[in-house]
Amino acid sequence: MSSRAAGNVSVGHPQGQTTRVLPGDFYVTGEKDQTIVTVLGSCVAACIRNPATGFGGLNHFMLPESDTDQWNGASRALRYGNFAMEALINAVLKSGCARSDLEVKLFGGANLHGSKVGVGAKNAAFARHYIEAEGLHLVSSDLGGDFGRRIHFNPVTGKVQRLLLKDRDQGAVVRAESRYGRELVVEDVGGGIDLFD
Repeated sequence: MSSRAAGNVSVGHPQGQTTRVLPGDFYVTGEKDQTIVTVLGSCVAACIRNPATGFGGLNHFMLPESDTDQWNGASRALRYGNFAMEALINAVLKSGCARSDLEVKLFGGANLHGSKVGVGAKNAAFARHYIEAEGLHLVSSDLGGDFGRRIHFNPVTGKVQRLLLKDRDQGAVVRAESRYGRELVVEDVGGGIDLFD
């Protein structure tokens, strides 16, 4: 059983299926040959699973939290950590486990060159605080620093492969995150409004 948010991309390989999670999305699965991949700069990803069943997933959020699910008028709830964490946790809980059974690993939150607002540090602090406040079991974390990361997560085994990005890749990650944020700002919500007398 697998579940995806919009925007994920799956690719088949001889060793199994790889699904890439983009910013503002999450993906859960219980398939043993499934690997979930994401690339992080200042963003944070949580890898959360039920160790008894191997069902789990990964999210990718850009900003710590919001009181509403609005991003400049457009609904973009999963871009925020508080919404992204609850969405992933609830998806894993639907597999039939208790919140206390969950195993959590956190990654990302780098302060990359060219990023002056310190979003990475804020994302990392939010993620640590959230896990502590919710009483979840944090198995490991790799947060902060000056380098982006590529994360490969297999929920069935719980294994995470973390690769630090090379200097030449850092600029591309900063540009991609900035472009993504700008696109959200100008993206039209779409749809019409019906007024009734």
